[in-house]
Amino acid sequence: MTTKILIIGACGQIGTELTMQLRAVYGNDNVIASDIRKLNSDIVNKGIFEVVNALDYNQIEHLIEKYQITDVYLMAALLSATAEKNPAFAWDLNMNSLFHVLNLAKAKKIKKVFWPSSIAVFGPTTPRENTPQYTIMEPTTVYGISKQTGERWCEYYHHQYGVDVRSIRYPGLISWTTEPGGGTTDYAVDIYHKALEKGTFECFLSEDTKLPMMYMDDAIRATIEIMQADNEKVKIRSAYNLAGISFTPAQIAEEIKKHLPNFTITYKPDFRQKIADSWPASIDDSLAREDWGWKHQYEMDSMTTIMLENLKK
Repeated sequence: MTTKILIIGACGQIGTELTMQLRAVYGNDNVIASDIRKLNSDIVNKGIFEVVNALDYNQIEHLIEKYQITDVYLMAALLSATAEKNPAFAWDLNMNSLFHVLNLAKAKKIKKVFWPSSIAVFGPTTPRENTPQYTIMEPTTVYGISKQTGERWCEYYHHQYGVDVRSIRYPGLISWTTEPGGGTTDYAVDIYHKALEKGTFECFLSEDTKLPMMYMDDAIRATIEIMQADNEKVKIRSAYNLAGISFTPAQIAEEIKKHLPNFTITYKPDFRQKIADSWPASIDDSLAREDWGWKHQYEMDSMTTIMLENLKK
């Protein structure tokens, strides 16, 4: 049977690149992109696109029936910093969109679900270095609370109803194709833009704030790999830890200076510092590596070269 994919939240930071890659793998006609609004972008103009509200069960069900969808990637969410400004809406969007998709899978309307979790599920009481797969999870942000709750529901739907749901805990993601999306780790995207535009950057985190990060190509590959993995290899149905590289703002600034010697950075921590301080500094993802063969490819130096080269264009 042909894999037919619906991506909800296709115009977001991850959704944009995921859509392009899924179209390359499965063909344009088998990947339906959707979002709350229609933007003038390649996602919309170079393939099938539908406007859908992730909070509307009937709209999602209609698209699944119309295109005979087998797999749903639910990428719609309000991210950490943005969610803190509107907690009630963030909870509504992040949780109810998940329920809609899980219930459609429970009703056998679709075969497989991908739902992204995040390092935001961890909190200030979690061990910060080499954070294990199973550990204390006491998140202090609305985003983190919604992701932790979502993990529990994914596992519940898998065990109770046999729903084939798969998830990974994304670290901070870095990409040159989309603008920063309101996350606490997004300084690591913005710093490249500002380095080229202004030669200077004011960071909203302190210089020694170490966080787990990943170049977007690795994250997209991990997403597709876990969805393509044999069912029995996916042993964790809450969400897998996923790691790439960990660094501080000072370290990334040093890396940029190798390309742009006159680049300068200043530090003015704001409310996002508190969020960052509650998150891990590095992640142990050995179970993802064991179960379905995960391996990251990009280090800080190769990522920096690619980011600056592409943003210059």
